[in-house]
Amino acid sequence: MIGVLTGFAIIGVVILVGFIVQRLHVLPAEAPVALNRFVFFVASPCLLFTVLARADISVIFSSFLVVTIVAVVVTSGAFVLISRLFFRRSLALTALGAASSSYVNANNIGLPVAVYVLGSAQFIAPVLMLQVIILSPILLTVLDVSTRGGASVKAILMQPVRNPIILGSLAGFIVALFGWHLPDAVLAPFVLIGGAAIPLVLVTFGMSLSGQRLFPPGSDRREIIVATALKSVLMPIVAYVFAVFVLRLDSTHVFAVVVLAALPSAQNMFNYAFRFGIGVAVTRDVVLLTTIAALPVLLVISALLAPS
Repeated sequence: MIGVLTGFAIIGVVILVGFIVQRLHVLPAEAPVALNRFVFFVASPCLLFTVLARADISVIFSSFLVVTIVAVVVTSGAFVLISRLFFRRSLALTALGAASSSYVNANNIGLPVAVYVLGSAQFIAPVLMLQVIILSPILLTVLDVSTRGGASVKAILMQPVRNPIILGSLAGFIVALFGWHLPDAVLAPFVLIGGAAIPLVLVTFGMSLSGQRLFPPGSDRREIIVATALKSVLMPIVAYVFAVFVLRLDSTHVFAVVVLAALPSAQNMFNYAFRFGIGVAVTRDVVLLTTIAALPVLLVISALLAPS
């Protein structure tokens, strides 16, 4: 329980700092764009490389991965279905909404929760691997193709080569897969630069809240409500049902997969929306609302499912 509260307190403080910085005009008006580009092209690739390079492959390819895949497919599929029936938004906006409802905050919330609540950071590795190796490339390809107005097969196949986040993740996964142990002197620069990713994303997120009206009226509001409900309620329920009644996991692992499924939407969704200039308001508000909702949700899950 302490780990959940600690993780959210840290995140809230850093977001607040970003909000205050923007309100006081400490940085130039174009600072959020510059910070976002640094995170996207430099800091995040370094962070994901170091996390995956030191991950345990046997933990990555486990029942956790199966449960995560099912929860993501069901939750994102539900958003796409609802969007097609009621919202009728563009492909890019639908993709961002589906991702916001199923792509969890595995780094700055997932890591401290895994350590302090679940007892090991390795629990987050399958989720992180699925998201950065498979889900992110799919989402970024859709955004790239849809915002450019079309792309050739070659352009789609070259998407991983053009995207630094995917390259960093793949490099780290390859290191872990072959069991290579990189010297500390080699990893140190990546660790140092990657350490800037999480605080900069949170600060930029906080800066984006200044002067903005949250929860806007109209169709965006409906999408925000749906994505928030799917992420905060449906995804952990799906994970629980599949873990208990299909895979029949023990209580410790059921608790772990449900906790990870209940994590809020990742700031990466806002980062991607900002990068492509589409769906910024929706992703920003879904991230904020699911982060607020995640605390009581995780406390309830801990009270009901935590092994004695």
